[in-house]
Amino acid sequence: MLFHKITSTSFGIGYIGKGAGTAAAVATCVVWYYAHADGFNFMPAVAATILITALGIWSGNVVESIWGKDHNRVVIDEVAGMCITLLWIPVTPLNILLGLILFRFFDIVKPLFIRKLEDLPGGWGVMFDDVLAGVYANILLQLIVRFIII
Repeated sequence: MLFHKITSTSFGIGYIGKGAGTAAAVATCVVWYYAHADGFNFMPAVAATILITALGIWSGNVVESIWGKDHNRVVIDEVAGMCITLLWIPVTPLNILLGLILFRFFDIVKPLFIRKLEDLPGGWGVMFDDVLAGVYANILLQLIVRFIII
């Protein structure tokens, strides 16, 4: 049980209360930047993103029985969504900042079927609205990076 609380709260970030999702996304940006300072390595980044998503589904299922459906302490979904946002994007401070803004927009506003994914059962519903928010943010960020030279 402790493992799932630590995992789902992303090492306790979820316990800070209001703004925990944004704090988790920002922490992910910082880790992503330093992890890729020497250049983006495709396979470890994708593997880590898949692992985080799988752990989020598993832990989301477990902690739902304790805290209820998609409790605000659970922020591993923001970590996964932020990782998806940054996949295949050149690692620069500006690109990461734009990715953070885009991801939080899609995660908070929940347009384009994102909100519907919250209805999935257990950890699937916890994770997949943020996964789709990350996909949308990544697509938009890819367009910005490629067509608006920054």
